[in-house]
Amino acid sequence: MAFDGVTVAGIIYELNKKIVDGRIVKVQQPEKDELLLTIKAGETYKLFMSANASLPLIYLTEENKPSPAVAPAFCMLLRKHFNSARIISVHQGHKEEQSLERAIDITIEHLDEMGDLAQKHLIIEIMGKYSNIILCDSEYKILDSIKRVSGFMSSVREVLPGREYFLPQTVDKVNPYSVNCEVFTADVLGKAGPLSKILYTGITGISPQAAEEILARSGISGDIQGTELSEDMKIHLFKTFERYIDEIKNGEFVPSLIYRNGEMSEFCALKCNMYNDDSDTEVKETDSVSKMLYQYYAARNLRTVVHQKSSDLRRIVNTAIEREAKKLDLQLKQLADTDKREKYKVYGELITAYGYNVPAGAKSMVALNYYTNEDVTIPLDSTIAPIENAKKYFDKYAKLKRTYEALVTLTEETRASLEHLKSIALSLELATGEDDLNQIKKELTDSGYIRFHAVKTKAGKNGKTIKQQKIKSEPLHYVSPEGIHFYVGKNNTQNDELTFGFATNADWWFHAKGCPGSHVIMKAVADELPDIAFEDAGALAAFYSSQSSDGKVEIDYVKKKEVKKPANAKPGFVVYYTNYSLIAKTDISRLTLVE
Repeated sequence: MAFDGVTVAGIIYELNKKIVDGRIVKVQQPEKDELLLTIKAGETYKLFMSANASLPLIYLTEENKPSPAVAPAFCMLLRKHFNSARIISVHQGHKEEQSLERAIDITIEHLDEMGDLAQKHLIIEIMGKYSNIILCDSEYKILDSIKRVSGFMSSVREVLPGREYFLPQTVDKVNPYSVNCEVFTADVLGKAGPLSKILYTGITGISPQAAEEILARSGISGDIQGTELSEDMKIHLFKTFERYIDEIKNGEFVPSLIYRNGEMSEFCALKCNMYNDDSDTEVKETDSVSKMLYQYYAARNLRTVVHQKSSDLRRIVNTAIEREAKKLDLQLKQLADTDKREKYKVYGELITAYGYNVPAGAKSMVALNYYTNEDVTIPLDSTIAPIENAKKYFDKYAKLKRTYEALVTLTEETRASLEHLKSIALSLELATGEDDLNQIKKELTDSGYIRFHAVKTKAGKNGKTIKQQKIKSEPLHYVSPEGIHFYVGKNNTQNDELTFGFATNADWWFHAKGCPGSHVIMKAVADELPDIAFEDAGALAAFYSSQSSDGKVEIDYVKKKEVKKPANAKPGFVVYYTNYSLIAKTDISRLTLVE
């Protein structure tokens, strides 16, 4: 679902009711492209806005977000101008023109350096990869923005201090607030193409979903070509469109979440009629547009932020995996070269046994190999005596034997490192929050893949040292319909804590066989658990493994007391010497995730 002009209108209607005349008491910039304003307007509100290219948002929230220790420059600029500033209006579009543009103009009033009243405009543009948050003066001259855009980055508009602010013109689109019947029927419906596409490509702020809703209300199919409509049908469609826009003007918003087959799939700011006859779709109304957006985007926003924050870690891990894989290939080739060591040993022994018959200056000798009872031809160095040739072969044997013994150890260590790195790569995919990433980063640092940087402790106001914030990250917790509890580690640190700190000896432990995956603990609630419980635990171990895409995965499971951790083993690594096995599907739909 696009964050279209209709949704923006719903947010602006809500903001005008709640935060206008309120005072800004706190400005935070939790991320490089996010702002969080705390506003007191009778009640205390938190206005969250994001210019993230993949997930631009604005809504009221009750959630607080931690801020960086040092505020970014844009945040400091806003604090300078917004200290106790009063919000005097929230407007959609640019200046006084009413439109469905995806731009929100918040006008604030504050005291300047001279103590005189002054106005500023905070403009939030919800425009995909072009999204931005821009601070302008009263004459719409740009003071700064959360993303600066130079002429090298855009030929349409520079967003730099000192430039005049303007909205990029929407090509060939009409303003839904000012369009009349004649323009609508001639300029909009007169274009070639199916009706649904004509509406969302010809009218500002209308998304494909809004276009489908307008057509559903009119009773006209969206697949019909605009040129096929009669004049009466065109007028009927305009009247339906006009009533739709009137609902926006009158603030008749009915924020709703749309569920398809039980899964949240869309949202709608106005009353949604197009799913009335769809038995697979359920429309659930929410208390506000902000609540609707928060519920829809919260999980998605978290996944996006986590993915972006993990990009550096993923690059480090992938680089290390490539390096270890190349190292292993080289070591295996060197190991294959040591296969000749036993042949050199036999050559030395045969020369020692039969060398007295070899004439001086011979370049080879034929001797009976008493290990195989076959004749073998042994190359010789004609410039030295047979006994020295034997010594030479024994030296080669001794060197290759030492190399072999060293390489056996090295290849085992490299394989272990490679498996460890693959398990960390899986952990990055399973990470659901910043604390998970911090645990993974600590593991990479402890393992030497990231250089350790000592963090300087700061002194608080009372002179006491501020302790570093402890990483709090919990494993996933699932419950089956039978009331059995399952716990899933999201990274190696959690796997160790889950298996050796949380689980009891009576609990059951599950893991995908021969591949990176999560430790899964099934709590022993009775002496005998039903078969379905083991299938559920196996499904979790399969789903949270590197082989989950296969659909079916072989799972090892044992009582937790059978699982041991070798001394000096890497995080997440365990051994067990007896186990049961099952083939598990990766379907965990039976289980409920406990938040």
